[in-house]
Amino acid sequence: MNARFPYRMARLSRRMLHPPRAVRRALRDASELFPALLDAWQPAREAGGQVTAVAQFGSNPGRLRMYLRLPARPVRPGAPLLVLLHGCGQDARQFAAASGFAALAERLGAALLLPEQQAENNRGRCFNWFRPADFGPGGRGEAASIRQMVFDALVRVRADPARVYVAGLSAGGAMAAALLAAYPDVFAGGAVVAGMPVGTAHDMASALMRMERATNDDGAALAAHLAGRPGVSWPRLSVWHGTADRVVDPANGDALVAQWGAAIGLGPEPDAESEPAPGLRRRVWGRALEQWSLRGFGHAFPVLDGSPADPYVVPAGIAASEAMARFWGLLPG
Repeated sequence: MNARFPYRMARLSRRMLHPPRAVRRALRDASELFPALLDAWQPAREAGGQVTAVAQFGSNPGRLRMYLRLPARPVRPGAPLLVLLHGCGQDARQFAAASGFAALAERLGAALLLPEQQAENNRGRCFNWFRPADFGPGGRGEAASIRQMVFDALVRVRADPARVYVAGLSAGGAMAAALLAAYPDVFAGGAVVAGMPVGTAHDMASALMRMERATNDDGAALAAHLAGRPGVSWPRLSVWHGTADRVVDPANGDALVAQWGAAIGLGPEPDAESEPAPGLRRRVWGRALEQWSLRGFGHAFPVLDGSPADPYVVPAGIAASEAMARFWGLLPG
């Protein structure tokens, strides 16, 4: 036997486990071309704590990707379902880990649904929160795709359909607000970080304008964008914004709070106001609405500490994912 044979075999094994980039790209393209093959392979890939791509989940009118993360232990029937929407240019799976939502889902024994935008829909890979065709309740566009993902995930993991919660950052936050407005019967609660009120933009130009400068409309005028839904039980909402945000005017957070409060029938003054930590202000309207203002914080998702790999996830002295879960009633406190 050639003396170098064992070394060659080891090298070949490494190449099989870690194929060249061109081979990985070809495999990825093949999975997109043959979704039925991906679905057939899926049961073997649903290992605990790992994220699985789901190719078939409905008509997918918004042409989004669906990823589903299962916890290490089996999901108990009736567990909640968490949905997380990334910001522009972010990787859905990386954002889930950096933001703390993957750890939160593990702690709750819950599945985590991760919709992901494609460059074919938006060059910056932003969710199209501002286009009426993508967030209306008419069964079209990206919002409809996310709703289909929710229904598919509920069936796959037998989660509780009355305990579905969505959170998002930036464009993902604006889309989360749009989802809550379009499908209030699907979601029990939501959270918007550095996002926008619903209905204040209708195309790219108006979206950029409102991101730079929030509308001056009062709560009643903003709530009119949510009108036509008599008897609706609106999901509870958690709103987060940094005062030093230079991408989305922080006044948009105030506008969203005013919009949601007017729609629910709340007064402009909160029931309680506190400063849980220096630079953090929390205003609460019962169990229906809360607002977090982070002094000096920029355009990012707040985490407790550490150095997250995602540049849009920044330490702020508070774990926003856990605070949201407490407000939703998923964690004690």
